Amino acid sequence: MKKTLPSDSRVIIIGAGPAGLTAAYELIKLGNKPVVVDKSNKVGGLARTEVYRGYRFDIGGHRFYTKVDEVKNLWDEVLSNNFRVVSRLSRIFYKGKFYNYPLNINNTITNLGIVESFLIFFSYIKWKMFPYNEEKTFEQWVTDRFGRRLYNIFFKSYTEKVWGTPCSEIKADWAAQRIKGLSLKTAVVNALFHTNGVKSLINEFHYPALGPGMMWETFQKKIHEAGGKVKINCDVIEINCEENKIKSIVINNNGNSEELTGDHFISSMPVSEFIKKMNPQPAPVIYSAAQNLSYRAMILVGIIVDEKELFPDNWLYIHSPEFKVGRIQNFKNWSREMSADENKTNIGMEYFCSEGDELWALSDDELIALAKTELEGLGISSAKKIGDAVVFRQPKAYPVYDNDFLHNLNIIKEFLGHLENFQTIGRNGMHRYNNQDHSMLTAMLAIRNLLGENHDLWKVNTERSYYEEIKVKKQSPASISEKSNEKIYH
Repeated sequence: MKKTLPSDSRVIIIGAGPAGLTAAYELIKLGNKPVVVDKSNKVGGLARTEVYRGYRFDIGGHRFYTKVDEVKNLWDEVLSNNFRVVSRLSRIFYKGKFYNYPLNINNTITNLGIVESFLIFFSYIKWKMFPYNEEKTFEQWVTDRFGRRLYNIFFKSYTEKVWGTPCSEIKADWAAQRIKGLSLKTAVVNALFHTNGVKSLINEFHYPALGPGMMWETFQKKIHEAGGKVKINCDVIEINCEENKIKSIVINNNGNSEELTGDHFISSMPVSEFIKKMNPQPAPVIYSAAQNLSYRAMILVGIIVDEKELFPDNWLYIHSPEFKVGRIQNFKNWSREMSADENKTNIGMEYFCSEGDELWALSDDELIALAKTELEGLGISSAKKIGDAVVFRQPKAYPVYDNDFLHNLNIIKEFLGHLENFQTIGRNGMHRYNNQDHSMLTAMLAIRNLLGENHDLWKVNTERSYYEEIKVKKQSPASISEKSNEKIYH
């Protein structure tokens, strides 16, 4: 029998990103008044919107597109008419030329030339006839679907720039999760017939007028209005456990400590940090597994250019290895309201790195100088038109799927599964490269678990059939069967 959650049940949520705020919002609709804590000075996590001198910067570029109806309905419920419909335009910069992405046959052949295009085609045929016996790495997974030649041109350099490691050392799980369903065949079909069955190839999406942070700030407001709390600038310094339950967490707010007790705990903080802060400390094998999880960080250099229009794309992928920048966002092309001055353009130069490495160690001034030099080197703008700039750093932006991550994660999953009043959700809470819709879905299902349902949150974004399970009560068997052929892509 489905149970209800007593209104006086105290639910503590760690993390005020998409997952944590969704969990809190679902709770206030049940009449509960949760407490959310986050160490940052604003809500949204990686999906926050930073503001500098009136210009708005999205940390990563967050499309609002999903095939999970319940998530879409929640977006519409919270922001209603504050969405903009955005036509996607993105290109790849490689060896001095821009390639349309998704693939445009004429553009690609013109840039590559007839000879190179045929070599790519024959390479594709070869690998379809003689694929790898087993796909263990990103390199093997992509090569089997695109051929070795196209892999070397368009996948290898950019992927290694993002992850800082050879593609031969990145697990195939990452590719299977992020670009599943995409192959040279589907890309060509999409280009010729303008089909749109793969999420990586969507050509239109929604975006909040003032950036993704607008969504999460509205969540925060609604939670407060309903009697819940969202406490920012509050770092979790200790997680107190007793037997198989969490009893309380201790937070630090500008030097002032506070202990929060609860009946249920939900966390979207990096699971490695969660394990590290547990009291008593877990067994050495568990602690070691958590600390061996790896992450990539991101630095966004926000630049204000004294030009009304800079380039038509929403974003550019910079595959050329001679440039350190990985991606360039043009925020005016996401929403005109992102810019404080219609006669200027604010862009984001994204640099992927690891905390403590050479890029991360650069000062803000050095990063700004690098970004300006590369922007001019790419031929996008001249130095004399590049004005003010700002730097935003995002640690633990991307969970890394290295050779040992699955082994370490399985140890952690088994350990956390014994905590009776705890659930971990979201990208970093589960060390899964989830999109924000998947992160929100884990939160929604976590609240249903509090009501007596039994959802395995670790299956979200791994099996299409699992998405249908949460719709059974709302759709007929026929409609479910029809939708079972759809897939979730990014």
